[in-house]
Amino acid sequence: MTTADQPTALYARNVPGHRPTRIDTLLAAGTFLAVAAAVATHGGTPAQLITGYCFAAGFGALPLLARRHPVPALLAAAAGVITYYMLDLAPVGLAVHTAAVLYVAADQGRARAAALVAGALLASSIAARLAEGDDPSIVLGVDLGSQAALMVAVIALGDAVRSRRALRAELARQATAAAEERRAEAARQVEAERLRIAREVHDTLGHAVSVVTLQSAVAQEALAEGAPDDARAALAAIHAAGSGAMSELRATLGTLRRDTGPRHPDPGIGDLPALLDGVRRSGLPVDLHLEGDLQALPTVVGTTAYRVVQEALTNVLRHARASHASVNVDATGARLRLDVLDDGHGPDPHARQDEHGYGLRGMTERVTLLGGTVDVGPADAGGFRVHAELPLPAGTR
Repeated sequence: MTTADQPTALYARNVPGHRPTRIDTLLAAGTFLAVAAAVATHGGTPAQLITGYCFAAGFGALPLLARRHPVPALLAAAAGVITYYMLDLAPVGLAVHTAAVLYVAADQGRARAAALVAGALLASSIAARLAEGDDPSIVLGVDLGSQAALMVAVIALGDAVRSRRALRAELARQATAAAEERRAEAARQVEAERLRIAREVHDTLGHAVSVVTLQSAVAQEALAEGAPDDARAALAAIHAAGSGAMSELRATLGTLRRDTGPRHPDPGIGDLPALLDGVRRSGLPVDLHLEGDLQALPTVVGTTAYRVVQEALTNVLRHARASHASVNVDATGARLRLDVLDDGHGPDPHARQDEHGYGLRGMTERVTLLGGTVDVGPADAGGFRVHAELPLPAGTR
């Protein structure tokens, strides 16, 4: 059993349903004994004694019936009391016969019905005793006060027990709901962290692998053509791409291991020139145009912008077959605008989902988390265009 299930389980063991409880059994036994003792003490003919004991058994059974059928039990109690006194059996009072039934009915949420039955019995008893000539000061004084007080007390007690049980049920429900919400929030955080790590690994390794693939082809061609300088340059580019990928991969793994050592800072707008240099070494000329106060950008915005440019250029290298690309970053308004354009043909529509779909989806997820938008598609002047917009805080505009 989980911790969240414990409050509900503990409460369920103590909540009465429609079956009689131990308290109901004790009340039934107490009612039977009280009425039977009064019958035995009062005496009478054998027939009266047998009838009195039968009524005692009937009044004792009513609390057991009231748990499942509270209103019929109340009506049966009222009818039984009236019949009991019409047969001139041992006087016990009204509350002794009905207290247990009133309590159980109120405990079952029938406090109003219990109060109506109690009031009707009191009114009938007063009227009958006054009609028989009993002293009004006694009937309307001590007897009425004591009987009414006892009836009101048992009804109030039953209703209070029901209210307390309902409160405990609500507290248990709230505890369960809170535990469920904590589990759901923990699952959401784990899923968000998993997606973040997946995006980081994809962006880092995807770009590096693309550079390595292109530069290895360049090195092979250079060696085949007898151009060792070009081959060495290509191998140097491969080494630089691999070193950069390993550095970022170590930082990601350090985060997973909760490493307390120094953490490599996340790349930002200031790292774009180095990124473009690596792309240029791969054989793709790229122009960079920066506008606005880029130094004041929040770190998360700068990192997201860097990753968008990185993924866009990776796709250009892998799929576009472009001869030129340009990167434009504009932070002069209320939003940071990014444009990555190339003169190629864009992603291959027949490529597998894992070849370029994950990168574009990760790019969109990054931007959407910051309240931005991404538009990917053919450029108006030909080629392919990745356009992203990120909102900027008021203090950085």
